[in-house]
Amino acid sequence: MVIKNTKKNTKKITKTAKPVKSAKTAEKKQAAKNLKETNENQTGVYTKYVTRKHKEKSKQRILNATAKLFAEKGYDGASIREICHEADANICMVSYFWGGKKALYDGIVKELEERETQYAKKFLNIEQNPKKLKKEEQIELLYTVIDKIIEFIYGGWISNEMYRFLLQEQQNKRIVLVSPVFDYLKKVVACVFDKTVNDKSVVLKTLFILSLINSPVILPVYSLDLLNKKAFQPADINVIKNNVKLYVNTILNEK
Repeated sequence: MVIKNTKKNTKKITKTAKPVKSAKTAEKKQAAKNLKETNENQTGVYTKYVTRKHKEKSKQRILNATAKLFAEKGYDGASIREICHEADANICMVSYFWGGKKALYDGIVKELEERETQYAKKFLNIEQNPKKLKKEEQIELLYTVIDKIIEFIYGGWISNEMYRFLLQEQQNKRIVLVSPVFDYLKKVVACVFDKTVNDKSVVLKTLFILSLINSPVILPVYSLDLLNKKAFQPADINVIKNNVKLYVNTILNEK
């Protein structure tokens, strides 16, 4: 007779304690976490930098397109939609940077003033009183100021369209340009000829100098078109400088 053992075999189960994490393992995980956070932060900063750079490029394209279309069609004839299409920019950028068409118009004027001031500070000390200089130094300063004005206008600091537009608007008395460099030119001319800045001869001499400088850019039909060029080259700029200096030499000899 076989007697079955009804008792279940029991196994003694012993719980084994989890191994304690070593200090090196914890340090590695923390280092990996820190590296991940650093990479995420750097990516965020880079993304913000790229976004800001993209916006600034869009802003500049809109300013250039605005000057071009305003010069061609006038303030009333150019729409914001046309401007943004020309600039290949989102129409929302106008609201983002300026708020509207009038503020965009004012932005062009401000842009020119800022560029001119920034450029002038690189080469000229317009705070310097030319009266304190010797006559030879005054004449040399006059040539320097003329050269820097020509280089500003023709050297890529401002587009031809923008410059023509601003001169056109000034003639229409829609804006009044504030130009510290041009004011300084008149001051130097006055000192060279021992006159006051508001003397009639000083005003006219300064006007003739500026006319000689401006003519090629504001009359492209008689300059770039005849030369079959889209932009003035260094050789052309030197011709302009020499012609202006020829006039200055003439009035100096008449003194």
